[in-house]
This record gives sequence, C-alpha cells and structure tokens, in this order.
Amino acid sequence: MSAQAVLQSLYQSYKNMEPLKKDIFPADIDLQEAYQIQHAFTEAKKENNEYLNGYKISMTSPETLALFNAKEPLYGQLTNRQVTNDISLSAQMLSPLIELELVFVAKERLTADATEEEIAKKTQVAPGLEIPDSRFEDWFPKMPKEQVCADGAVGGKVAYGSAKDYTYEDLDRIRGELLLNGQMIAEGNSSVVMGHPIKAVKWLLKKLGEHNLTLEPGMFVSSGTFVLPKSLETGIYIGRFEGVGEVTLTVSN
Repeated sequence: MSAQAVLQSLYQSYKNMEPLKKDIFPADIDLQEAYQIQHAFTEAKKENNEYLNGYKISMTSPETLALFNAKEPLYGQLTNRQVTNDISLSAQMLSPLIELELVFVAKERLTADATEEEIAKKTQVAPGLEIPDSRFEDWFPKMPKEQVCADGAVGGKVAYGSAKDYTYEDLDRIRGELLLNGQMIAEGNSSVVMGHPIKAVKWLLKKLGEHNLTLEPGMFVSSGTFVLPKSLETGIYIGRFEGVGEVTLTVSN
C-alpha cells in the first residue's frame, strides 16, 4: 500500500469509525514520510469544518520511549473537533486510553528558537486529560513508531480546564492525580515529562521548525503524560494537578 493509500484509509477510518488492520501499513515508511501523511491527514479533515487547533506530544518518558523503541518523542496534530470534556465511547472512539497531562495554550506566536523562559512567558497552562486513540486495531503498545506518527501520534481527544499564567518553577516537580468516579487510579509527577513539561514544549517547537511550522496564538499543546496510559472506561474522570487545578471528563457509553 502506498503512502497515499494509507492516507485515504486513515481518513475513511476517521470519518466512518471503522478500525483498520495494522498490517496495511508499509514497513518501508520512515518518520519523515509518516509526518507527511499526518499533516495530509489533518488537511483532509477541513472538509468537516475542522482546523488545526493544537498539538500533542507522545513518548515523553523513558517508559513510553521504550515501549515503541523510539529515540525521541513524536508530535501529533489535533483539530478543534478533538477538544471536548464529554465523550461517547461507542459513537466517538475505537480503542481509547487516558493520560494525565498539562496543556499549554499559546498567548503569542512561538517559533523553534524560543527559550524555556519565553515559553513560560508566552503561554498559559491548564489541567488536562489526553485520550489517545488509533485508527488501527490492537495498537497499544504494538505498533511501530512510524505508524503511530502517521496516525496523528494516535490523536484522539483532549480535555482541558482553565488556563492561567505560571512560571517555570511553578511547574517543576508537581504531583498529578487521575481519578475515576472519585477513586484515584494513577498518580505521577511532572518531572517524568522530559524532566519538565516546558522542555517538552521546547522540543516540540524545534521539531515543528524542521517542518516549517510554528505554534500560533490560541493553539494548545498537550505536553506529555505524567502516568502510563490507562484504558478509557465509562464514568467521570478528574485530572488534578498540584498548584494548577483540575479538569473533569465525562465518558458515556
């Protein structure tokens, strides 16, 4: 199957909510070609009145890098329709997971040469939950990183709360908790996200620069998970972050 055929299959799966067999993905597609497929996948969604609204960063911890035999993170593009605080499992998702992440929202344009200080100054930060999902069956953690990348870095949905100004120090080594129906199911620390979430955003900006892309005002970045992903179930999730606040996600059948 050619790269163009992969793109068409991804888009049809996205539109029709029908999962794809993993083995349709060619073994000879490299990461650069995978990013090209991803960008074209985002472009194709314009016919649904979707537009590029932000990014997610995947594989930001040693554990998740190891799962996919990756040397660096991946980014995925997300559209306006992928941001929500209410999810229907049967109508909107295929095989979703849930992660605990801080979400950065750009106040000003950010480019590849931005320093950590500039990133802190030019963004606000919100409590967030990311819901990875793939168009391919049986994907976690069994897909090659190139396939993950082409599929929008398995971009599903993102939920986030109120964004406010924070300093670099405010976000250093903060604790996060993931709760389902009032019970804590996971906890983690911001230090697992490349040492600090702002370092993850800096990595993203440099990678976007390689692809002649920038972070524009109003765009968001889901910066990397504090915890190993959990399977998404029905119920009410809360992501709670020390000093930042909390966000709620309602998941129905």
